[in-house]
Amino acid sequence: MRRVVRGFWGPRPEPVEALAERWRRTLDGIAELVPQAADVWSQVHGNGPATAFDADEDALRGALRTAQSAADWSDLTGTGLRLVGTGAPGWQAEVSGLAGGRPEFLLQSLAVILHAPDGAVVPEEGLLSLVARVWEPDFGDVSDDDVLDALEDEAGYSVSDPVVGRAGYLSPARAALVPDDLEVVREPLPGGGELLSIAAPGDSATVVRVYERLREAGALAPLPRPMGRATL
Repeated sequence: MRRVVRGFWGPRPEPVEALAERWRRTLDGIAELVPQAADVWSQVHGNGPATAFDADEDALRGALRTAQSAADWSDLTGTGLRLVGTGAPGWQAEVSGLAGGRPEFLLQSLAVILHAPDGAVVPEEGLLSLVARVWEPDFGDVSDDDVLDALEDEAGYSVSDPVVGRAGYLSPARAALVPDDLEVVREPLPGGGELLSIAAPGDSATVVRVYERLREAGALAPLPRPMGRATL
């Protein structure tokens, strides 16, 4: 089964050293939470085959500096990096990010795409908590194809909108707008944001209902464009 864990935020310029530390903490966290998913990492390039990758801070700094030296790199857009980890049979982790920029319209992001055997226990909320703690996003979600299709078809969700899935993360200003009577489990995280436990796998109807309530309450309002801050 394919699961997607994501975090999004607005402009937050950061040097390579800060980005490399966030990336290292992310990869270390994935190795702790789902060690069977990524014994070996490789880097995916825009051109040419993937190459073996040592998941340490020196290698991450080098990869980020190389990305910034490309002819089409822009500090406005941010620095992109995409890594794929292979592990036990049936397991794979892909981590892609675009971070450190100061865009006015394009959100910065970090996404973990996890492939696991059917029926495998996956710490989805733990992965979302990891993304929230490491990257300090504005919002985040745990989703799959069925959840995203249901949100698009039944709630009018589009790709650029703030969103929650089976689990969600909301930054402090967004968490403050969550209705008190909303039937979700709310877990405060360091920094003032909240992790929301919303629905079990397969329960897209509950995700749609909670998404609509949060949107009506303003907790999923988009960042004003042009963007001038990382979070609501």
